[in-house]
Amino acid sequence: MEPFRPIIADSVVLSVINTGELRARDFVIAATGTALTPAGRRRFIEAFERRLSQETTHPIFGYRVSMRRLIMIQARLLTRFLLGELSNYPHYLPR
Repeated sequence: MEPFRPIIADSVVLSVINTGELRARDFVIAATGTALTPAGRRRFIEAFERRLSQETTHPIFGYRVSMRRLIMIQARLLTRFLLGELSNYPHYLPR
């Protein structure tokens, strides 16, 4: 999952902050930490789901897939590599 953190999770965080989809009022600050309000959490999850639904072209197979499907394809490729069925793991690198 770590290779997808900057592509999916970090990009969603930056996007919701930069576009104003989440604002300071969407956070609750307490002595034990900071959390999203229920409304802020809902908007963040909606943005995360939008990102997972965005399509990209798989660099090896050449067809368009959602980011959600791309994670599954890469997991299957990693499994095949770990089982010795592939000689190397084909990493997904965005443009």
